[in-house]
Amino acid sequence: MSTTVDPAIITLLSLDPSQTSLSSAGGVGMSSASTSKITSTLPSGTTKNYFLKTGTGQAAEIMFAGEHASLNALHNAVPSLCPRSYGWGMFAEGNEKSFLVTDFLNLSGRGGSSERGETMSLAQKMAKLHTTPAPIPEGYDKPMYGFAVPTCCGDTPQDNMFTESWAEFYAERRLKFILGRAEKRNGRDEELADLVEKTARKVVPRLLREGHLGGEEGIKPVVVHGDLWSGNASRGTIMDGGEEEERGVQDVVYDSSACYAHSEYELGIQKMFGGFGAAFFEEYHKLCPKTEPVEEYEDRISLYELYHHLNHHALFGGGYKSKSTPSPEPMYQILTSSKVVPSA
Repeated sequence: MSTTVDPAIITLLSLDPSQTSLSSAGGVGMSSASTSKITSTLPSGTTKNYFLKTGTGQAAEIMFAGEHASLNALHNAVPSLCPRSYGWGMFAEGNEKSFLVTDFLNLSGRGGSSERGETMSLAQKMAKLHTTPAPIPEGYDKPMYGFAVPTCCGDTPQDNMFTESWAEFYAERRLKFILGRAEKRNGRDEELADLVEKTARKVVPRLLREGHLGGEEGIKPVVVHGDLWSGNASRGTIMDGGEEEERGVQDVVYDSSACYAHSEYELGIQKMFGGFGAAFFEEYHKLCPKTEPVEEYEDRISLYELYHHLNHHALFGGGYKSKSTPSPEPMYQILTSSKVVPSA
């Protein structure tokens, strides 16, 4: 790979090109993204590292614009939770090539040292994230559900149009939206379409309607990571050249797909893939209690999990259904559950 950093990135970061180089770096994200490490010697003589993602085409542009906004929304709420993003843009020298630049994460793995010192646990950070009120979007007079730009869950660009009602957002911008994506890839499945549409029409209002979810006080939008499975959480050092780097190894997340949502929406994909454990949820819910009605908590998490099963169906189609899930499929189990989907 070339060790020269593109002029657009040099300009964004205000770096000296003669003191800046590029090297390979491991990482995860969209299927077509490449990752690298930028190393630069600053005028002070200190060395600063950055994490660079690159990709081509419109899909990469959408992905990077969304991840830039996502990381900074999370970082603004809980600075020690994830790296900040410095920006995204198009290469000055490259055909339709785009980039995203963030703080470099020096990962040690979730099985690394358990010594936390003064750092917060992941459960504590997520609880803080989910109890921090969402900001008021530009052009609105109160916090809304959604996000200012599309964000990608896996390779799926999501419809985040701001909506006042959480039930409406989840039914229209998540369930019906992802059903449409699945049908474009796999063709229409009448049984699946009927079940999803019934869920959006009957189950979502029953569980998530205003005046019911959250009791008299209701719920307020908070920022969520949006794709928080165990592969997007680890322990590592945020190499920001400042306070977080001095803290050393701590619990961190990355590859976010943020939106402003009901806090429990975050937990659907955690249930789907596992990896967080009972101790995480016990600590988390002490700080961020289950939403009323508590007796419907498991139903809500199953409803939120459904979106991610549908997203995997949209992304991987029949191959996902036959190779990656047992029979009957989890999403059909969720959809046909007597607890979640009423008859007729």
